[in-house]
Amino acid sequence: MGTIICITCNSIIDHYEDEKVSVLYSKCERCLEDDTEDQA
Repeated sequence: MGTIICITCNSIIDHYEDEKVSVLYSKCERCLEDDTEDQA
């Protein structure tokens, strides 16, 4: 079992099936939207 966590706000984005227990970091939809608003 693995978990995907937002690197910006530390919220859990999703869980996925895997042989190992692991944590991956990405950005959630809300943080991605905030980034695009900041660039505009």
